[in-house]
Amino acid sequence: MSSQYSELDDKQIAFIAAQHLFFVGTAAESGRVNLSPKGRDSLKVLGPNKLLWLNLTGSGNETAAHLQRVNRMTVMFCSYDKQPLILRLYGTAKTIHPRDAQWQDMIGQFPETTGARQIYEMEIEMVQTSCGFAVPHMDFISERDTLKNWATKQGPTGIEAYWKKKNQTSLDGFETGVIQ
Repeated sequence: MSSQYSELDDKQIAFIAAQHLFFVGTAAESGRVNLSPKGRDSLKVLGPNKLLWLNLTGSGNETAAHLQRVNRMTVMFCSYDKQPLILRLYGTAKTIHPRDAQWQDMIGQFPETTGARQIYEMEIEMVQTSCGFAVPHMDFISERDTLKNWATKQGPTGIEAYWKKKNQTSLDGFETGVIQ
């Protein structure tokens, strides 16, 4: 019931663009595996083997810590409407911080967002589809504005202070590289 491909096709790219939710999985060589839900307008497919996603400030920073040690990443999308489908993207990723030269070229791909912490550039090595027959039907109601409102209230200075306090190490004590 599953199929593998070497790259995304136009139908899969359109499916990704229609999703309101995706999941990102990473792991270092030891310690905990991280699986994180992501939303908002924070993912862009740049081609059949490349995507960007904008990581917003949050309570942890596991993805950044893991990618500093092992640069593998899995991104998963699920269909919650009429046609069942699970789409997984396997590959490697690199972290781009606001201090990096590439940041200015890439941040324009996304709506202006207070609290943008990193951009991840993923090279897709394999695409896998599977049935999704057991994924429930659910309706999208709206985006949550809670994080956006919190980040706006903090402002750039407050966001950086939060990074220093909460985002410098992973649950397993690995450095995230958020502050240099």
